[in-house]
Amino acid sequence: MKIKFKDISINLENFENTEGQNDIVLFIHGFTGSSKDWGEILPLIDSNYKTLAIDLIGHGKSDSPDDENYYTQDSLVEQIDFAIRQLNIKKIILAGYSMGGRVALSYAARYPEKVKGLILESASTGISSEEVRQQRIKYDLELAEFIKNNSFEKFVDHWMNIDLFKSQKSLPNETLKKVRDNKLSNNKAGISNSLKGFSTGKMQPLINSLKNINAKTILITGELDQKFTSINSEMVNHLPAAEHKIVENAGHNVHLEKRGEFILLVNNFLKQF
Repeated sequence: MKIKFKDISINLENFENTEGQNDIVLFIHGFTGSSKDWGEILPLIDSNYKTLAIDLIGHGKSDSPDDENYYTQDSLVEQIDFAIRQLNIKKIILAGYSMGGRVALSYAARYPEKVKGLILESASTGISSEEVRQQRIKYDLELAEFIKNNSFEKFVDHWMNIDLFKSQKSLPNETLKKVRDNKLSNNKAGISNSLKGFSTGKMQPLINSLKNINAKTILITGELDQKFTSINSEMVNHLPAAEHKIVENAGHNVHLEKRGEFILLVNNFLKQF
C-alpha cells in the first residue's frame, strides 16, 4: 500500500489489516535494499505481532524524487513518523538493518516516547569525529557520482563486492542472484540521492542521545563483521535497556547469512513485551 507524504508516495508492505493491532513491528531495510529483503523473515516472526516493511525514499516502490531534501536524516524521521501515525497506535517496535538501523535509531532519538522496542542489526550511531565525518562525506559523494556516471549494474556489482559483504561469498549462487536482482530493481537516482542525503557521513551523530532512549533494545551483529561488532559493543553501554548479541559465522547482513539465528533472537526479544 502506498501512502502520500507531502507530494511523494511511500510504500508499505502488509499495511492492510492493521486496525486494532497494538503490537506492530516495522522493518526498515538497508542501503540499496527494499521491503523485499524481509520477505522470508516476516512470516517467521512471532504471530502475536503484526509485521510491516517500508520502502525508504529512493528505494523499492517508494518514490525517488530529485529533491535531495527528502533524503535527509530529518526528513526520513518525519516520513517514518507519518507512516506510524497512519497505523493509529501509541507505540511501535522498529527493526532496522544497517542504514535502516540508523533510521530507526534516529527516529527513537527524536521520538523516544513513541518507541516500544528497537531491533537494530548492524547499525551505528554515526561518526563523532568531525575530521573522519568529512572524509566519509567526501567518499560517499564520490560514490554517488560513480552511480550517476556508470550503469546501475556496474555500481551494484561494485557494492556487493566491497569488503563489508565478503562473508556473503559463501552463500549459494541462487541466493546472491536474488539479492542482486532485488538491488537492481531500485531506482538509480534514488540510490544516489540516498547517499547524498543520509550517508554515514551526513548522519548527525547520536551517541549523546542514546541515554534518552529507554525502550528495550537488542543490538545484533555478525562475528565476522568486526567493525560493526566493535561499534555495537560500545553502543550497548550508552543505551539504558539494551543487550548485544553476536551471531557466529555471520557478517554484516545477519538476517541473510544466518536467518534461523536472527529469527530466534528477534522472537526471544519480542517475548519480553
